[in-house]
Parts: sequence; structure tokens; C-alpha cells
Amino acid sequence: MWMEEETGTRINTARTEQALQVQPSIISSGCPYCLTMLGDGTKAKEVEEQVGTFDVAELLEKSVFGEPGKQVS
Repeated sequence: MWMEEETGTRINTARTEQALQVQPSIISSGCPYCLTMLGDGTKAKEVEEQVGTFDVAELLEKSVFGEPGKQVS
């Protein structure tokens, strides 16, 4: 299930660099393994404060119900 790493750029770093090329404020994925990889990548690139990593379901929840703690009337 897990791929052994070889020398060179780590896959989480490579994928995060690709995603960061478009200067996003959010990176999302529906895959839990990819989400972990992208979260680790943003931490490694030290951009986790500027770029959030979210599951697609979390973004859907926010768009339907608003931010947690806020009442929708």
C-alpha cells in the first residue's frame, strides 16, 4: 500500500509544489492519503498558516452550513 521512497524529491513535496504554483489559499482532496501527504507538504514548505488543507467534504459542509459556531438564519 505504501510506496518505498527512493532518493530525490519526496512525492509530498513535489505534489505540494505543483499545487502551490497557482498560489491557492486552500488545497483540497477527497483522498485521505493525499490529504495527509499534502498537509505534510505544506508543513515541510512552511506555508501551513497561509494555505489550508481540507477534505472536499469539509469544504462542502462550510459552503452549506457556514463556519462552525456561526448560526445560519
